[in-house]
Amino acid sequence: MAPRRPFFSLLHDLLDKTEVVRLEDLLAAAGTQTYGLLILFLALPSLVPGINAGLAPAGGFALVAAGIQMARGVPHPWVPRRLRQVTLHKGRVKGALAKVEGFLDRFAADTGPGLPLNRVWTGAAVAWTGFLLGLPVPLPFGNILPAAILCLFGAAVLEQRPAWAWAAALASAGNTAYFIMSFRLVYRGVHALWS
Repeated sequence: MAPRRPFFSLLHDLLDKTEVVRLEDLLAAAGTQTYGLLILFLALPSLVPGINAGLAPAGGFALVAAGIQMARGVPHPWVPRRLRQVTLHKGRVKGALAKVEGFLDRFAADTGPGLPLNRVWTGAAVAWTGFLLGLPVPLPFGNILPAAILCLFGAAVLEQRPAWAWAAALASAGNTAYFIMSFRLVYRGVHALWS
């Protein structure tokens, strides 16, 4: 499989060559990379303390669905027809692109287009981490940690950066271990109280 172009260069080209850009045009042009945008869109609100407790379960379980779609090989996330017809405002999209590109450029040197990620394991890892995000656990960093990992997965899928995906996968394994150890401690404490 040939390397994909970075999402942002695809979007810039799409915005420059057509007068009216709809969301479905973006989905068709970027394909699986739009999963990265969806992952970021659903995970970022869970990083904000205070509102993450209410948004994390909804975003987490939506990410489980997106991860399953990705693992099954669906070319781009399912989007309702009405949303696919939404016209993107060129000026606003270009302004937002500049901000996000500047942020992502801090984390990686320009290595050219990345290799395509394995959609099956990446989708499964996103679904699992989305499940962890959706769990209503009263642990320190119980929502913020999975949300940060999902943001790393989203950036990896968006820009086709396998090293970022591997870092996110390792972090997801660590987050899973943290949840398992924490549940064991909570269970022991409750059991000791009732014994």
